[in-house]
Amino acid sequence: MPDRPPVFDDREDAVLTDAVAALVESERALAELEAARTVQFAAAMRVALERSKHRPRAVQEREMALRSIAAEIGVALRWNDRTVQRRLGEALQLVDDFPATLQALADARISARHAAVIRDVGVELADPVARGVFESRVIERAATDTVAGTRAFARALVEELHPVSISERCARAEQQRRVWIDDDVDGMARLGVLDGAAKIRAMYDRLTRQARAIRSVPQPQSAGDEPDAVNDRRTTDQVRADLLCDLVLTGQPAIDPTADTLAGGLGAIRAHVSVVVPALTAAGASDRGASIDGQSPIDADTARRLLAGAPAWDRVVTHPVTGAVLAVDRYRPSPAIQRFVRARDVHCRFPGCRRPARACEIDHSEDHARGGPTARTNLACLCTRHHTLKTETAWTARQGPDGSIEWTSPLGRTVGDRPERYVAFVPEPDPPPF
Repeated sequence: MPDRPPVFDDREDAVLTDAVAALVESERALAELEAARTVQFAAAMRVALERSKHRPRAVQEREMALRSIAAEIGVALRWNDRTVQRRLGEALQLVDDFPATLQALADARISARHAAVIRDVGVELADPVARGVFESRVIERAATDTVAGTRAFARALVEELHPVSISERCARAEQQRRVWIDDDVDGMARLGVLDGAAKIRAMYDRLTRQARAIRSVPQPQSAGDEPDAVNDRRTTDQVRADLLCDLVLTGQPAIDPTADTLAGGLGAIRAHVSVVVPALTAAGASDRGASIDGQSPIDADTARRLLAGAPAWDRVVTHPVTGAVLAVDRYRPSPAIQRFVRARDVHCRFPGCRRPARACEIDHSEDHARGGPTARTNLACLCTRHHTLKTETAWTARQGPDGSIEWTSPLGRTVGDRPERYVAFVPEPDPPPF
């Protein structure tokens, strides 16, 4: 393994340190300004509501008042009035229903994007008490996590606090499954599908695996060719799109270049998705939901069906109280330590990266060449981009016994990343027998 490159010289170091400090300060200032602007948007929304409060045609009057105010603000700010109208509603919702989030934004503890996540996800909780618990927990997380990490945590927490079971909500939502089309420019169009998360993620994963198999097939050798040159010049996105069209229109890929290199060809490729299931749900003693890839919630019945026999599904069982990973099982054997690390990490462990663990490489936090052990306390999932960053630059990672990782940048800045903890709460103790 090559030696690590030297850190920046003192002059470059000083310039970069000043730039980072200035960016952090500007982020704080933007958060404070966004909080102040939110208050003003909410005040304008209240004017619209007040103007139509005692009028007989309240709905129409409110809409007209709102449109007029949105147009007034839009002209002043050079914004589209529809955008302004949406911001007015969002601002009032944040001020009235999420006051702690607004205060955290004003204090620059979180960014405007974090605040939007808390509002958009938390709106599903109508009960003020549950919403307050949600808000407090997510603000604490958002203060030290990225927007993507905060969103994943918030969604999981909503599932725990929602008064309607995930099974009931999934059954109701399933009635809305549909396919639709939107025209685009230059002769293009979009095809959308709304269906269960398990099916959609499995479809996407299988298309991705097939696309990668196609792109990895080397072209026939001829004079002047470089060895192992790849024949297909399409991007993975383009191949995915072509495969989907072929499968829908003809039932099979129009061309299968893997037939000679892959047993069974493209048809042999199966989807691979990780299902995170609470232990009590797996045992049938609870109807708490599960999740796909640690993100998309699914109901308990679907989770149990997947656990029952689909050989391409990893089974990740979590503790009902702590949310920690208890065990990983898979019918198609692979090294146990890899299964554990992927189940624990869920995604790339570089701060802010959410690339799924199944698409990542398993890296030694302390380099193996420098004596780092091949043990689960020294292994973590890193996507190719961040694995290369760690290998080729002065970024370092130090892993604790609980799987937490402290990253150190070339400038000496440290940031922590914790493994996922699937949200759970300590159950109420049984009442005393008297």
